[in-house]
Amino acid sequence: MIIELTYLDLSIGIGLVVIAVGLSFITRIQLEKDLAIGAIRTFVQLIAVGYILNVVFSIEKWYAVVPVLLVMVAVAIHTIIGRQRQKFKNIIPIITFSLMAGTGFTLFIVIVVIINVEPWYTPQYIIPIMGMILGNSMNGVALAAERLSSEIRGKRALIEARLSLGATSRDAVSDIVASAVRAAMIPTINSLMTVGIVSLPGMMTGQILSGTDPIIAVKYQIVVMYMIAASVMISSVLIVQRGYKQFFTEYHQFRE
Repeated sequence: MIIELTYLDLSIGIGLVVIAVGLSFITRIQLEKDLAIGAIRTFVQLIAVGYILNVVFSIEKWYAVVPVLLVMVAVAIHTIIGRQRQKFKNIIPIITFSLMAGTGFTLFIVIVVIINVEPWYTPQYIIPIMGMILGNSMNGVALAAERLSSEIRGKRALIEARLSLGATSRDAVSDIVASAVRAAMIPTINSLMTVGIVSLPGMMTGQILSGTDPIIAVKYQIVVMYMIAASVMISSVLIVQRGYKQFFTEYHQFRE
């Protein structure tokens, strides 16, 4: 049995955010504004998405689904770029390629090979799965790009010393590249280590609440965890492997 929530129930749930805002005010953490804006945006965005998905689900055609996926990608790219305090050359095409390659490959494997959805653009499958892959890949790429940029700039003297001793640019930043990927993968690895013990992920919880057999929900969640790990890893490796080259000339010297 599915227990449907009313808008009154949602308004009561706002009380939980009010508690968080109150604690921020009392302890002078000064997160009241961010919490309030975040809560409002969450409500407005999710309600709007709910109505849009209702329309897309009723149409159930590729020309209704593809624009939704493209908007998701565009917003993810914009968000990643906005998080970069120190941007490097060609950051937009590099981020776009890395994110779409990792996300697209993983989405294809899950939708076409594992779940074998017919047709492939069935909205109730491809949109939420794309959202989970893209959201996690977005965070991974943002972390990897930020760590790569900040460490290369922060360790310029060390890198130049390595270059002066005959190292190629690839060799000179190999430890930084590895460190950036590790930083991007930390949240995903933590989730892999603790899922089912510390936390029950959102997709699995949602399926169980909707009446799905727990074993079926668990199988889907296992696939979800693996696809997220693969997508984040692919996207993060691509962004750092293509990104570090933007700091050097073809002669392995720092760009001015």
